[in-house]
Amino acid sequence: MNNLNQKSELLQDLYMKMYYIREVEELIAKEYKSQLFRCPVHLSVGQEAVAVGVCSALRMNDKVVSTHRSHAHYLAKGGSLRAFFAEIMGRVGGCCEGRGGSMHIFDKSAGFFASVPIVGSSLPIAAGIALAELDANQGNIAVAFVGDATIETGQFHEALNIISLFKLPVLIVMEDNKYSTYARKEARQSKNLSVEKIVEGFGLGYREGNGDDVESVFQITNDSIEDVRDNKPHVLRFETFRVYEHCGPNRDDDLGYREVGEVERFLERDPLKIAETRLQGDSSRKTVASSQELIKRNIEVVFREVKTLPMADLVLA
Repeated sequence: MNNLNQKSELLQDLYMKMYYIREVEELIAKEYKSQLFRCPVHLSVGQEAVAVGVCSALRMNDKVVSTHRSHAHYLAKGGSLRAFFAEIMGRVGGCCEGRGGSMHIFDKSAGFFASVPIVGSSLPIAAGIALAELDANQGNIAVAFVGDATIETGQFHEALNIISLFKLPVLIVMEDNKYSTYARKEARQSKNLSVEKIVEGFGLGYREGNGDDVESVFQITNDSIEDVRDNKPHVLRFETFRVYEHCGPNRDDDLGYREVGEVERFLERDPLKIAETRLQGDSSRKTVASSQELIKRNIEVVFREVKTLPMADLVLA
């Protein structure tokens, strides 16, 4: 197979994974008012390219630790959709038996080890996993997803120090969507603060890129992973954007913390639209269209099946 065909197949694969995640989360947003979901949800609509680009470059045995906004990472790493729906609906068969909700999902069989709601908490957990992987010497790495507010916590600096000191195989992926809840970076961080300088001060590698471009995210991640497997930890920072409110299924432009028209400007650089424009030829479009229909049907089937499951027993034995 020539390089052009390989590139086309890779793009199709990345696009369909983003489409899958988008459809799952749009269904959650649509159905949220029905009271089926028994927990708050932090949706990743708009941020899919980072999750898919990074996780597509990983091996199954690489371990991922995520944040409160974890759906995209979980699904991109191959987490069970059935267990995910069951968890956020409080049903039998959920990841945490219906007790944890959206911010506590995991699927160890897919290498997705945890999602934790406390800002920065993915870092020390990933460092511990990486220490175990270092001892096992099987070439696996630990990935910690974080938001841009993580740099404002003590855990960020403490974790980087330990990761650097022990040369742990950790890849830190910062999704920089410019907001911590409703506060812009300008209101939280000194204008002199530099993620790159802090990271390099601890002796870690650093790269940054466009979080709307899934191919670019994949390439930057792929270029960094072999160094990480060689115990040279890296931090990747990708600028991205969330479409929905901080927590919930609605738009929150009316709150005034975002600039007028900001969401509309983002929608012009939607990562799915960027990937769509690069898909060339009638055969590609037909393949994508048929895959889209299959993905939609599969999501709807799983959703309907999970709705029929009994509610989980929330009383701990």
